[in-house]
Amino acid sequence: MDSTYAKRTVGRILAMAGKEVLHIRRDVRTLYLALAMPVLLLVLFGFGISFDVDHLDLAVVDQDRTALSRELVRQVTASEEFVLAWEGTSPEEAIRELRRGHAVAVMVLPHGFSEDVARGAGQVQLLMDGADGNTATQALAKAQALVDVAGRRFAGATLPAPPLEVRVRTLFNPNGRSALFLVPGLAAYLLAIVAVLITALTVAREWERGSMEQLFATPVGRLEIVVGKLLPYLGIGLLQVLLVLTVGAWLFDVPVRGSLVALGLGALLFLVGMLGQGLLISVITRNQVVATQVATMSSMLPSMLLSGFIFPIENLPPPLRVISLLIPARHFVTTLRGVLLRGNGLDVLWPQLVALTLFAALMLTLATRRFQRRLD
Repeated sequence: MDSTYAKRTVGRILAMAGKEVLHIRRDVRTLYLALAMPVLLLVLFGFGISFDVDHLDLAVVDQDRTALSRELVRQVTASEEFVLAWEGTSPEEAIRELRRGHAVAVMVLPHGFSEDVARGAGQVQLLMDGADGNTATQALAKAQALVDVAGRRFAGATLPAPPLEVRVRTLFNPNGRSALFLVPGLAAYLLAIVAVLITALTVAREWERGSMEQLFATPVGRLEIVVGKLLPYLGIGLLQVLLVLTVGAWLFDVPVRGSLVALGLGALLFLVGMLGQGLLISVITRNQVVATQVATMSSMLPSMLLSGFIFPIENLPPPLRVISLLIPARHFVTTLRGVLLRGNGLDVLWPQLVALTLFAALMLTLATRRFQRRLD
């Protein structure tokens, strides 16, 4: 008896899934939204968003006019970090260039610079445009490093050796490329939006077209309807993950250093949760326009602001850090970065997988309970 009931249940779920597959095949826009849009947005955002700062416009005020001062300017601008955009002897004119946005930094070499360097007391003044805090911080660090290297070369053997030497080795992203940091978070962000959107339209579309009455005339239960509608989109979502990770590895050289099992489980649980959230929205709203708006707002902003995609979780105020624990994108971003960049496995990422499991179970439960077999 139990086996017969289980077979009937599986058969009804597969029938619902087959019906949804037919809807997807007839609506090419759904396939475009599900497959093409994440890849397109990943390429656009991946190349368009970057925290790497180089080719900075530099204004130089050389009041010393000696071979040593000109050599310092040459060494600072020899790399791709700074580009000589303006050169003169008036600090006031250089500040005007800074104010007009023609330069992000001004390097001032005062009178007697060469003599001061010979005595071991040379000074260089750096004026920074602080309107963009991130650019100013990186430009200051780069300028200080370049001037320090040049100063050591000028001093030569007369420079005393420091009592301690610090050797820095950067792990997981040694070149400091922002793409390796952004692409995993960007993948989670895009998958969250698309997954919620495509299922937010399913039941809402059924209500608007009037086909829900025919569905109620069948012996299919609420859970069977929910699971049957989610299965095709879950398959599409897993294909999305493969496409996004392939494009990330191909275009941005994003590695895969950790456990593929942890990556697969994280992707599966994340997609089930986000698809369930979209289905819950469609069950409640029963309108495609309203469902689209609610799905966009409930997935886009939390996945961007509270997931660690752009802003570190540690920098959030304590109340927002607590709220971020409820955002599945936060746990999936941690999973992606852990597997792709740090080489983590299930032994490290199990808390994130547990959180994704709880969220997925909650969304499926709420969607099933809210699905009422009545038309009023």
